[in-house]
Amino acid sequence: MSASPSLAELATAAGIAVEWTDVDGRPQRVGEGTLASLLAALDLPARDLSQRRDSLRRLAQRQGHPPLLTTRVGGYLELGVADAACLWQHEDGSEQAVHTDAGGLVIAPARPGYWTLLCQDHVQAVAVAPERCFSVSDAVAESDPRCWGLVLQPYAARGEHDSGVGDTSACGNWAWRATTAGADALALGPVHASDSIGELYSPYSPGDRRFFDPIYAAPVDMLGDRALAALGRAPTLRRELEVLRQTELIDWPAAARAKWQWLELLEPEVRGGSDDEAADLRRFEAQSGDALAAHARFMQGRHGIAPSLTVFGQWMATRGWQRVHDEARRVGMRIGLVADLAVGFDPDGAEADAAGDSLLHNLVLGAPPDAFAPGGQVWGVTGYSPEGLVASGFAPFISLLRAVMCDRGGIRIDHILGLQRLWVVPRGGEAGEGAYLRYPLEDLLNLLALESWRHRCVVIGEDLGVVPEGIRATLSRRGIMGMDVLAFCRDEQGDFVPPARWRKDAVAMTGTHDLPTLVGWRRGLDLRWRAQLGQLDKARLRSERDLRQRDVARLEACLAAGSSAGPASARLALLGHVASSPSPLALLPVEDALGLPEQVNLPGTVGDHPNWRRRLPEPLPENVLRQSLKTFDRARAKVGP
Repeated sequence: MSASPSLAELATAAGIAVEWTDVDGRPQRVGEGTLASLLAALDLPARDLSQRRDSLRRLAQRQGHPPLLTTRVGGYLELGVADAACLWQHEDGSEQAVHTDAGGLVIAPARPGYWTLLCQDHVQAVAVAPERCFSVSDAVAESDPRCWGLVLQPYAARGEHDSGVGDTSACGNWAWRATTAGADALALGPVHASDSIGELYSPYSPGDRRFFDPIYAAPVDMLGDRALAALGRAPTLRRELEVLRQTELIDWPAAARAKWQWLELLEPEVRGGSDDEAADLRRFEAQSGDALAAHARFMQGRHGIAPSLTVFGQWMATRGWQRVHDEARRVGMRIGLVADLAVGFDPDGAEADAAGDSLLHNLVLGAPPDAFAPGGQVWGVTGYSPEGLVASGFAPFISLLRAVMCDRGGIRIDHILGLQRLWVVPRGGEAGEGAYLRYPLEDLLNLLALESWRHRCVVIGEDLGVVPEGIRATLSRRGIMGMDVLAFCRDEQGDFVPPARWRKDAVAMTGTHDLPTLVGWRRGLDLRWRAQLGQLDKARLRSERDLRQRDVARLEACLAAGSSAGPASARLALLGHVASSPSPLALLPVEDALGLPEQVNLPGTVGDHPNWRRRLPEPLPENVLRQSLKTFDRARAKVGP
């Protein structure tokens, strides 16, 4: 430990990157004021030399012996005890003897799992991971798969008995559509529990990622006539639901209130019954344990929702999603539902309340300026601290993976770059007042690979934005697929590259929820919105439109259809273009399959654009959908090894 630690030295020891490289490859250095603010938020005051010395000393003390170590099968652990007889005990009770070598190293078992290592008076928990995650090839039993699937924003789906927001039944209908068209996956936007739903609701700002949002429960699908009979006794609620179903833009607060009222009518009847549903509800509550009980208590304190009603809502949503996944697999989907794991959670929500010392206190997550968001981003969510994760034996991370992977064939991890580093900002600060905080990447990847195999769950990592050097190669080696998105698949000159040159270890996609749809991009609707909201003046709008026209021409140069094709033909050509990627999995957003012009979310807007509120059209343009799915399926079938 330095006798006179500088601010930069303390920050580096705390895992804060003093220097970093921006999206244009230019070196950047974090200002001392920002470093001091971030260190204070990490409970490491650094106003003077005395404080820095004390903080560095306390930091060293806090980085003691971790309760859980991670390694890979056949890897080595350093125990510091030479030539000692040790014993590995697997979680299933099996044992195997081993010796440390002359340097105090011990080799890990060749069998993945959670082990306990007993060595003299030393007892150490160890997670032994496979070399890579469960893959698409493993899921479909093909050495060179060319699978595809749809991406659905679950709230946007329409169902006969929904509450103005899509539910598990409506999503199940989409799973059936996809399966009959040849798809092997249905990727859903986040369905995490929300502590409060307002007009500015975002699924990427959840209250608790370990649980589901009961707004997606489908009472009629679960309880049949009993659910309808309950509405018959509540005519006002029944009429309100009918009105909510007809809206094109979701009224999140009204839909949430209506769903909770419906669940409140049903809960006493189901809980007090003696049938299979009542017994299953009791089993679910018992198996969910203390975590759900604490979540329910939080919901009571925050919103006055009775704990028994929260449990009932979780049971309804959990069983609903299980049914969708199981039915999709039964009728032919080889992967099934793919969950979306948000990068963070509400700093005042239920997950934060349960996190304790593992919480990243007084800091929120975001992103530095990049091509996607020139001013940077502050997402308003928080996460777990790297130090807290290590000190807890990674318990919150393991529990989260198990919750999100359960009854899923895949998982998309939003901003997977956060497993290596996260851009953190003092709560209430601007994006430029932040810095990168280092995370234990190797440990997190080991746990991700282990849980992926235990759940037979494919892993996709959203690896867009400012990408650290080497991280994509690291993720690829561990079997985590990246994301190749049409808009970003370009060479150094800005020209679009042919799909044959896209990555073989990334999911191919026409777009994401933060990008314009294919139709909207060609028309420049996102530019029109930005101008309307004052983000672009007339001169900048002209410049952006000129650039867009050049980009459209560049893209059409890659298409067999050529620039003379009409809009409909051009859209189908783009679908075939993306589907012909060598990726083991290609994903088609429903908005692009339907040829819709408006995008799901316009980054950088709060309340000005109807983010996360648009429902799919009613009736659906079935002919357009069938043609899109057929085009995508045929293009995937033609892809060679």
